[in-house]
Amino acid sequence: MIATLQCIVLDCPDVHELARFYRSLLGGTVNQPDPRWAVDDDFSTLHPASGPILGFQRVRDHRPPRWPDSAYPQQFHLDLEVPDIDRAQEQVLALGATPLHTDPRGWTILADPAGHPFCLLKGPSSDGR
Repeated sequence: MIATLQCIVLDCPDVHELARFYRSLLGGTVNQPDPRWAVDDDFSTLHPASGPILGFQRVRDHRPPRWPDSAYPQQFHLDLEVPDIDRAQEQVLALGATPLHTDPRGWTILADPAGHPFCLLKGPSSDGR
């Protein structure tokens, strides 16, 4: 092994807005003290309860991805497992997500408020189905 994952960083126009969006979606602490980086108006972090740390880096001329337009590539995306896709989609839309596509194979593709695509994937439901 050469490295371990420290943080996934997303470019965006407003670091605080995007950190709050993902905190509402994943839980965790925004801008938890961490000696690996400084947080300010140009950089914010989210330490979720599980999974990797997310970083949000301000880019003044941010050009959001336009899925699936390769002229505006995804740059990255997150796959998020949920017990109920319909309920999860309702919740993330209320947080400011935008629907992009419902795949017939069973997942939904949305964009966060800065335009980054992410997928909702069906995971085990609380009743075991």
